[in-house]
Amino acid sequence: MNTAEFSFRRLTAADFPLLHAWLQRPHVAEWWQAPTSLEELEEDYPPHDDSPSATRACIAWLADEPIGFIQCYVVMGSGDGWWPEESDPGARGIDQFLADAHRLGQGLGSAMVHAFVGQLFEDPLVSKIQTDPTPGNVRAIRACQRAGFVPARTVETPDGPALLMICERAEWAAAKRAITTAR
Repeated sequence: MNTAEFSFRRLTAADFPLLHAWLQRPHVAEWWQAPTSLEELEEDYPPHDDSPSATRACIAWLADEPIGFIQCYVVMGSGDGWWPEESDPGARGIDQFLADAHRLGQGLGSAMVHAFVGQLFEDPLVSKIQTDPTPGNVRAIRACQRAGFVPARTVETPDGPALLMICERAEWAAAKRAITTAR
């Protein structure tokens, strides 16, 4: 899969109905705590917040089709009980999912994550990227490993246990070779 085929557009208010529908799909709802209403979703993702510490939520596109959701945030100081021990201002966290169940198991999730991480690493201030799938979400763990993430340890988060996975620039570059030759 050529990761250059992916693009990421900032979430807008016009995307809320689509995102809300995606979050209700069984393969997504199994792992994401979905807002019960559009109003709650809008509270979670306020438009036009470009502050450096704001979550950057995006619709992932493959060619001209929206295929998923991905977001990043500054780990240090993220608040609400998340990552209180993090002291690296360059650490970023990501969360993601593919919108359609029929697309699972094809390498798209790995390629999407890898492409997004590549964009994050374009910023020289970004030192590492982490993600935290639920330990039972084997599909997400494998996808992140293929994208260059290395399991670090199981942690307790406000949402329950999670597998903390880290991607350094070197692991991302090694994964790039594997992902681009996989298809």
